[in-house]
Amino acid sequence: MLGPENGVLSVRTGRTGAAAKAGHDLLIHVTAWHATLEVGEDPAQTSIVLDADATSLRVREGTGGMQALGDDDRASIQETIDDEILKREAIAFRSTAVEADGSRLRVQGELTLAGRTGPIAFDLEVDDQGTLRGSAVVKQTDWGITPYSALFGALKVADEVEVAIDAGLSAQSR
Repeated sequence: MLGPENGVLSVRTGRTGAAAKAGHDLLIHVTAWHATLEVGEDPAQTSIVLDADATSLRVREGTGGMQALGDDDRASIQETIDDEILKREAIAFRSTAVEADGSRLRVQGELTLAGRTGPIAFDLEVDDQGTLRGSAVVKQTDWGITPYSALFGALKVADEVEVAIDAGLSAQSR
């Protein structure tokens, strides 16, 4: 079992539009999540399950922008994510196929986000120390999410966001 005590599940956003310089690229941590990686004798028997609380996303860093990101900005972003973007809906991933290639796992599965479920694929690396790292690009509009925009659309969050995991498998979870 993996969770925030073992590592970080994060989301990175970018910005687009004529007023992109005014906004921030965000690093957001998911603070309530758990995942299981069950490794079978045959990679085809390996499965990955992840569940995350959509209301647990917290802005950790904002880079760029015309001014530094303040606490009020962080609270406003969190409220927007909860109420307008993810709408407090469950986030879940269930693998449908896992292929091993050395220390790399090629993972295919179903992601449920904002009330919609769709296919997604990504790679995970597992090193000799049991550290699991990987990322996936999620295109918000594929899940019916309208990327946040401000200033009459002149500043927008990029449609594609990067979701990454960097976690250490404990001896009991391996």
